Amino acid sequence: MRFTALLSGLLLSLNIQAIELPEESRVPGGIALIPLAGLNTQQAPSAWYRGNRVMVIPSTETRFADQSPWLAVIGIPLSAKPADEQLMKADGKRFPFSIEDKAYKEQRLTITNKRHVNPNQQDLARYKREKDEMVTAFKSWSTPELSSLEFVLPSEGRFSSPFGLKRFFNDQPRNPHSGLDIAGGQGGAINAPAPGKVVAVGDYFFNGKTVIVDHGFGLTTLYCHMSRIDVAIGDQLNTGDSIGAIGKTGRVTGPHLHWTVSLNNTRVDPLLFVREH
Repeated sequence: MRFTALLSGLLLSLNIQAIELPEESRVPGGIALIPLAGLNTQQAPSAWYRGNRVMVIPSTETRFADQSPWLAVIGIPLSAKPADEQLMKADGKRFPFSIEDKAYKEQRLTITNKRHVNPNQQDLARYKREKDEMVTAFKSWSTPELSSLEFVLPSEGRFSSPFGLKRFFNDQPRNPHSGLDIAGGQGGAINAPAPGKVVAVGDYFFNGKTVIVDHGFGLTTLYCHMSRIDVAIGDQLNTGDSIGAIGKTGRVTGPHLHWTVSLNNTRVDPLLFVREH
């Protein structure tokens, strides 16, 4: 009763309605929803996980509100080991949580541009500059009015490469697939899956024509291999606004959209945010 009364007061003072949450999946590349029990503050606690700030929102669902007025929404990296104890901190208090193992499938691709498999020194220097730019965008922190963490798919088409695949390019192992590939065909529309602000636009060595959108509280989305970009840095987008068109720029085997969702600078499964797919 005490928590429920406090939650009601918080929602009234912050003018916040019930927030649609992503699907919880405590696996590498998934999401943990952690009630911050014992932190009964009027202001959102400051929470951190693996050196990155964590999204904290009011607990608007009864299953969490009974435990705490605040809920941490945490992205779990693909590199996380189930045997390790996972810890986050909020206002100096430690919140341990466990994760389960998940076996992702393998994918082997043949890349005809050999420099996209074994870059030269000039390519690597360019990649480092571009990676720094993208990480800065992934670490964006803004506090817009938030009513939902639910996305619509940014493009139509079949899912050609799911999230988390263990990838091999020309039989050489590479990092796991950090997004979802949608094969919608050359020139297919790419639209904003939720409101947000454009924080990066570029034509990158591996990713080709790319856009990154900040949706608030450490939640960002990335769109790669585009044939056309319709936005500029600073643009405010609503759900369904055009971002650009599907293409085959950068390291690709054919036209598709590579869509990444990042939470607390951690790449997570985009479909956890999509209710219908």
